[in-house]
Amino acid sequence: MERHVGVLAIQGDFAAHTRVLEGLGVRVSRVLHDRDLAAIDALVIPGGESTTIAKGLARLELYTPLAQRVRAGLPVLGTCAGAILLAREVVNRPVRPLAAIDVTAQRNAYGTQVDSFAAPVDEGGPEALAGLRCVFIRAPRLSDPGPRVEVLARVDGYPVLVRQGNALAATFHPELGTDTRIHRLLLDL
Repeated sequence: MERHVGVLAIQGDFAAHTRVLEGLGVRVSRVLHDRDLAAIDALVIPGGESTTIAKGLARLELYTPLAQRVRAGLPVLGTCAGAILLAREVVNRPVRPLAAIDVTAQRNAYGTQVDSFAAPVDEGGPEALAGLRCVFIRAPRLSDPGPRVEVLARVDGYPVLVRQGNALAATFHPELGTDTRIHRLLLDL
């Protein structure tokens, strides 16, 4: 059976996620309505501006159906702003989170756009992620992971990739490089 992944297309670089997933042989469609959620096997919430995405979720009345699908087991990957939206709590100009992952997200923790950087994951993490290079753009910082949260990767000691059940959150932009391991993690859920 062909996999069908939705990419939330309210704002952000949903096109880059689409290219990565299509390169992995996955059927991809944009998600903008409740009916779009019913047709997909997994979802990506891209980076972008978390306030704009949150306002779009509210305007399109997607908060409740999206939260219900994720609670029911829909695999989801949130990157950067998407990680913020998956968190339990958001600080530094909070937005309404979906509370799919028991972490606190601090918005823009690494600074402004001009403070963007790339860094490798810390050594000592899972072998499957060794050498992963992470691109951070106005990235959030995750803290206070709950007991069911698995920290999959760290940079400078801070969690940058976490998983709780069917939900993955990356504070970086895996769609901006050529490494497909993060998208493959989503497909493996």
